[in-house]
Amino acid sequence: MIKKIIIITTFLTTTLFSAFNANITPITPNIKARMVKGHSWRRDCPVSLKNLRYIQVKYHDFNGYDRVGELIVHQSIANDIVWIMEELYNVGYPIKQMRLVSDFNGNDWQSIEADNTSAFNCRKATGSKKWSKHAYGKAIDINPIENPYISRKGHISHKNSLKYRKRVASHKAVLLNRSQATMIFKKYGFSWGGDWRYTKDYQHFSKAP
Repeated sequence: MIKKIIIITTFLTTTLFSAFNANITPITPNIKARMVKGHSWRRDCPVSLKNLRYIQVKYHDFNGYDRVGELIVHQSIANDIVWIMEELYNVGYPIKQMRLVSDFNGNDWQSIEADNTSAFNCRKATGSKKWSKHAYGKAIDINPIENPYISRKGHISHKNSLKYRKRVASHKAVLLNRSQATMIFKKYGFSWGGDWRYTKDYQHFSKAP
């Protein structure tokens, strides 16, 4: 499947109903500098910068406007992510904001508190000493406040997520098993943290290997 990628030249807000567009590029020196300064990448990370891609992509925000977001992902899923984002855009799925985790000093907690959708971050998996899928650029977290991580014991760390413990369509950003957005990710071969048996990570989509 081949789709045309259109270069984005502006970060200005526009109204709805304009065409979707996106741009995929290698990691430039400027983006590398942001990643290093923002503590999202360092030399001991399990993936090199040459295997990562920087994506600018249009999305609908919670107020019904078009915005351009930023993601960094592994090169092997870059096209998939753009196609997924195009389908999410076309079905009207909203995203609060989409910024590099470097803007939050590489701090996953702060990024979640801001309800930020992000992908690459050189960090360990929650509660583990092993690298997260995010450290390889092969995972993305979508609207993490509306789609919280819930521990095996039922704990939710972010207070603004508590009202989303009960998984019902209380907000357009909530991801459910049969939600259009969830099904779009699965169509492209991504697994969903909402399907995990014990812990639940409703914001999380990843692709193997």
